[in-house]
Amino acid sequence: MDILIADDHANVRRGLRELVADAFPGTHFAEASNGDDVLIQLVGSQPDILLLDINMPGRSGFEVLKDVKLTYPLLPVIMVSVQAESQYALRCLRAGAAEYINKNSVSEELEPAIQKILDSGAKFAKNQIAN
Repeated sequence: MDILIADDHANVRRGLRELVADAFPGTHFAEASNGDDVLIQLVGSQPDILLLDINMPGRSGFEVLKDVKLTYPLLPVIMVSVQAESQYALRCLRAGAAEYINKNSVSEELEPAIQKILDSGAKFAKNQIAN
């Protein structure tokens, strides 16, 4: 499995990477520190899942989510944020996110969220760019 982790904090990216690697050995990772880097990396790679922080410098993760779902509608996106679910979860899910996880509960919720996506058979289909 290939996962793109997008967060502006290196320590958060490292923590997410370790959580996923422990739960899903053999996973390959790419990282992005801002929204523009996410979009650039998606042009050259086909991750199976995108872990996307809402609060990043420049373009917010929510704006990036909208662009990602327009261009790569089959790519499952898990939004990760310190913001309360009541503030952003519904907006993100309506915009196409597969899951919304608060960073305070990421250690308990990330593995089941990824497993749910894998069980659903969702896969980023290569070259499935929306017209």
